[in-house]
Amino acid sequence: MNHIAPGARAGIYHYDEIDRQFVAERVEQFRKQVDRRLSGELTEEEFKPIRLMNGLYLQLHAYMLRIAVPYGVMSATQLRKLAEIGRRYDRGYGHFTTRQNLQYNWIKLEDTPAILHELAEVDMHALQTSGNCVRNVTTDPFVGAARDEVVDGRVYAEILRQWTTMHPEFTYLPRKFKIAISGAESDRAAVRIHDVGLLARRNDKGEPGFSFYVGGGLGRSPFVGKLVREWVAQEDFVAYLEAILRVYNQYGRRDNIYKARIKILVHELGLEKFTQEVEEEFARLRGPKYRLDPEVVEAIRQHFAPPPFEDLPDHSDALEKAKAADPAFANWLAVNVAEHKAPGYAIATVSLKPAGGIPGDATCDQMDLVADLAERYSFGELRVTHVQNLVLAHVKKDDLYDLWKRLDAAELGSANAGLIGDIIACPGLDYCALANARSIPLAQAISARFADPVRQRTIGELGIKISGCINACGHHHVAAIGILGVDKKGTEYYQITVGGDPTLTTAIGDILGPAVTETEAVDAIEAIVDVYLANRSDEGERFIDTLKRVGHAPFKERIYAAD
Repeated sequence: MNHIAPGARAGIYHYDEIDRQFVAERVEQFRKQVDRRLSGELTEEEFKPIRLMNGLYLQLHAYMLRIAVPYGVMSATQLRKLAEIGRRYDRGYGHFTTRQNLQYNWIKLEDTPAILHELAEVDMHALQTSGNCVRNVTTDPFVGAARDEVVDGRVYAEILRQWTTMHPEFTYLPRKFKIAISGAESDRAAVRIHDVGLLARRNDKGEPGFSFYVGGGLGRSPFVGKLVREWVAQEDFVAYLEAILRVYNQYGRRDNIYKARIKILVHELGLEKFTQEVEEEFARLRGPKYRLDPEVVEAIRQHFAPPPFEDLPDHSDALEKAKAADPAFANWLAVNVAEHKAPGYAIATVSLKPAGGIPGDATCDQMDLVADLAERYSFGELRVTHVQNLVLAHVKKDDLYDLWKRLDAAELGSANAGLIGDIIACPGLDYCALANARSIPLAQAISARFADPVRQRTIGELGIKISGCINACGHHHVAAIGILGVDKKGTEYYQITVGGDPTLTTAIGDILGPAVTETEAVDAIEAIVDVYLANRSDEGERFIDTLKRVGHAPFKERIYAAD
């Protein structure tokens, strides 16, 4: 069977010498600051802003280091390096996050300069993964491969990476700032829950442009992003975003951390006034200095040129034969595989959610395996999704069965993408100093309860997202079923919401009733599912549509009847 030629690579942005010199200098600067902290020359309070600017957090039990994976795209070589670091400096695994990054949860302070040095060897770093700056720009994990793609979001995400990295005006914003880009008909990047969400489109002339949504965000005060401008031409892309950030930097609150995000500014100023301020700033900026040169765009686009696809028929006899012979593979194919724009290829989601497992965790052996599979089957490139899975974006249909068998043997073959077993969960109180409750054990318990893949297919599309505190790192607000950990006099409880939606029809879920214990929470989720199945109009009606039709009452009655 023909596989990917050695050395062939899909779209990866390659650093130049300026990038590498900059990252290397930052590593050495941080090394000196770590030495000062270890010697006692710096106190923890003095060291804190320095370490946060380099992605290093102090959690409950150890330091956590967050590694940037720009727009969620990395090479097999980079993933192998992450596995190597996890073995040498952590406890043999890593945790993939909802920002398409990776975290190590058991890092020693004295090891961090060496880790950052090793990351720099493969063009990786931890810059701007924390602090009040522009964080990692995220995008559609199917970018460059999806059949419904209109604009390749990687190109513009990379432009933003270069523009925002250590931007002198935006390194100390009132609060952290998150941007997402989607360039497909379907929103797989949850753009409207970000500080700025960008929908890339084309006009009647085929020219690319962007709709700007501003003021989305979850956390203590969840808001859905509001449309500020329907169309911004490519040449004004940077200028318009700069105008938004300048208005935020000028008016954003610095006196109250809970009111410092841009969503609060948009809410308090009002959309009309905020838009007016942005438009006035944009008018001042618009011109040659901030014009995005088409030659620059094209030069970056060349990094993301399509890989050397073979000229294949879209139908695969080998695939159909394997599907007919192996029901488990057929189930995975129906759930975890999406259509590709190139005939004869497919997009495969690698689930990091085995039954009873920890969402987003991957052992170093698993990372090595996925790196091998990426080289063998997907041009040496892979993606991290904002729902804590991995994606091999360019797999021949003829190779899907072999790929799945190798994934399944390593507990990476779960057929649950988008189903009830595809749970998002933050690290929670097992790691995070901000958490009120544990997320991981609850996610494991729910996953185990709904482990049967046939049952998951019967239930259909239904996302569960769990956050251990009001900061909402698990995106519980926009889950079909959301779970928020709360503390009640030292006891962990869980508040359930229903009706959230992270797509273009973004919606914040409604609280169903009083918080419940961990044991009660698992039973409550099952009760919600039972009510849904009993009330849906047919097998094709999604949970969220049934909820809209029948309302909350039957779900509340089932869960809280005893009360």
